[in-house]
Amino acid sequence: MPSLDGIRAISFLLVFFSHAGLGSLVPGGIGVTIFFFLSGFLITTLMRAEFEKNGFVNLRHFWLRRIFRIWPPFYLVLLVTGLAALAFDPPGTLSAPAVRAQLLHYTNYWIIGHGYSGQPAGTGVYWSLAVEEHFYVLFPFLYIAMRKLRLSAAGQLKVLWGICALVLAWRCVLVFGWHVPTDRTYMATDTRFDSILFGCALAVWNNPVLDARPLNERRWKYLIVPGALAVLIGCLLYRAPEFRETLRYSLQGLALTLIFTAAIRFHGWLPFRFLNWRPIAFMGVLSYSLYLLHYAVLFAAERNLPGLAPLLQGLVALAVSLGLAWIIYVTIEKPFARMRRRLTD
Repeated sequence: MPSLDGIRAISFLLVFFSHAGLGSLVPGGIGVTIFFFLSGFLITTLMRAEFEKNGFVNLRHFWLRRIFRIWPPFYLVLLVTGLAALAFDPPGTLSAPAVRAQLLHYTNYWIIGHGYSGQPAGTGVYWSLAVEEHFYVLFPFLYIAMRKLRLSAAGQLKVLWGICALVLAWRCVLVFGWHVPTDRTYMATDTRFDSILFGCALAVWNNPVLDARPLNERRWKYLIVPGALAVLIGCLLYRAPEFRETLRYSLQGLALTLIFTAAIRFHGWLPFRFLNWRPIAFMGVLSYSLYLLHYAVLFAAERNLPGLAPLLQGLVALAVSLGLAWIIYVTIEKPFARMRRRLTD
């Protein structure tokens, strides 16, 4: 699918440089939101293609594909960072309940209640994987139900966007009615899975990969895409906490719907060519492992290279992260991908 690996790379770089000390300049949160949207779009596109080919979605195969894709790097990085914490950190640094929450994929709610204390250094990013894991358990049932009910593409879109509207309303109740802390709305599955659902909605209606409907190229390039980018930038610049934890995610989902459509359909357009440049696309291929391990590498660089300027520490950490992610890709991800294909084809 054109541009998707490049979008993964850009999302990772946003998160990386935010964690590398540039959080006041680089919006790492939007990188996570883009990852969510892309995940929903890709997963639903694959389910839709399977249903339209076979007349059903094989749930066993669906979950096997997710398990073989996500769990091997997930548990490898957690194991290595946990062993490093036991070897080099003071006794008591790790907390069994905190690590158990990561192992069992409810660390987002654990962090909301208890903070990051007790986790291996650099594994705080696992909260977003918990959101996705919860989503993967539930969404296939909704998608299959919509198809069994013979809802049209527009009908499916209305259902998914309707759920997104309900999630927005729930965030508003939490923020304006109960005055919950930011982590509650930023990390909880029940308040963030609409970022994934917006990607699902694009997959079921006017999918830029499966639905080759004609688009007015000039209108998209010179009106719709600039307008969507203006919405994203506005969401980043407007800093009111109530807006950021309620309407912001919904507006970002709508804007990303338009940007993804254009990036895939007009991938040869100059602003999108960068996304399909081979080094950037390859970084996108490595992006999952990069996301899992980069923060731990940043912590290690800060600890072991105190004499280096923060910028140089960040560049060293990026190079090391790329090398480690490539090793994981070759030794873990590719073999498990072959195994996944044998079990599900």
